[in-house]
Amino acid sequence: MQTVILIIHIILAVFLVGLVLLQRSEGGALGGLGGGTGASFMTGRAVGNMLTKMTSIVAALFVVTSLTLGILAKQEVKTESLLTNLPVQTSVPVQEPISIPTPAAVPTDSAE
Repeated sequence: MQTVILIIHIILAVFLVGLVLLQRSEGGALGGLGGGTGASFMTGRAVGNMLTKMTSIVAALFVVTSLTLGILAKQEVKTESLLTNLPVQTSVPVQEPISIPTPAAVPTDSAE
């Protein structure tokens, strides 16, 4: 079940990227493909509206599959705290202080 939804999710992602790349930033989506003549099947504005609606639908389906995959992943994973597996130490070991040797007095030659 999860694999099927994941495959659908990937297909929707690729399709959504394609739809977004087909749209022009000025709003005249696929202006070159629309033709601009009165005899064409769909005008540039109609193609833009169709791409906008298709993008909205594919984006909504992408969100639904994302949420579904998240819910399925949450159900499969056992929620266990990271702190439950830590070793418990009841007493702190006492370390003896380290003695640092002091340098011996160095005679100075001040008899010059």
